[in-house]
Amino acid sequence: MLRSLYTAVAVTAMVAMAGCGSIDTPVSAGSKEIDGSITVFAAASLTEAFTELRTHFEAAHPGVTVVYSFGASSTLAEQITRGAPADVFASASVTNMAQVVDNGDVSASPTIFVRNKLEIAVPKGNPGRIVGLADFGRTEPTIALCAQQVPCGAAAETIFRTAGIEPAPDTLEVDVKAVLAKVRLGEVDAALVYHTDVRAGGDEVDGIAVAEAARAVNDYPVATLTHAPNAAAADAFVAFAQSDIAREVFTKAGFDAP
Repeated sequence: MLRSLYTAVAVTAMVAMAGCGSIDTPVSAGSKEIDGSITVFAAASLTEAFTELRTHFEAAHPGVTVVYSFGASSTLAEQITRGAPADVFASASVTNMAQVVDNGDVSASPTIFVRNKLEIAVPKGNPGRIVGLADFGRTEPTIALCAQQVPCGAAAETIFRTAGIEPAPDTLEVDVKAVLAKVRLGEVDAALVYHTDVRAGGDEVDGIAVAEAARAVNDYPVATLTHAPNAAAADAFVAFAQSDIAREVFTKAGFDAP
């Protein structure tokens, strides 16, 4: 595998083309019968969508059980490069996927299967009276953000830089679900999370769109890992994540198609 193809820019271009070619048509992993279990390392923001996707995948492949490990993509990538046993990696960032690819841990070219963008989340009713992104530069509201090294934090940094705002966060969290929890519990006045997380927050969270979010869209690549204990089932899962059934699940969760 040519490592030079997997710079951040090259990964983005390559997986985008692969995703565009496969998203409209269900993909088959072939006629080989599959069974056993697979472990999928997946970005925390995929929790709700992937949990539903598992139901459809296991119904289509009755002999296979899917086990998830959700977390920050940066943390998962580090675990994979250190030898953690897993079959599939679904990242919220092409940068973290490139880290795994460059370490020789991906068996085939990653494919972008969804996109996501950030949105302001506030507790229901907006008690802090947050109006927009400028409020994140004020000292009065209590603010939660993702840590800079995780994809939602990196995207937030891009948005603030674009808007010319210096944020004043009261807490930096390990992943987007930890940030969302602060909002749901009313511990902060506002946070930046993915649009899908605002959806997942249900009646406990209100969302405020951010125009600058279009400058920091996160592409989500997925790939089978080189040392997958169950490569055949892993390939089937990666293919299923690009199927029409999966697209319906992701659209309902608030993801955009690549």
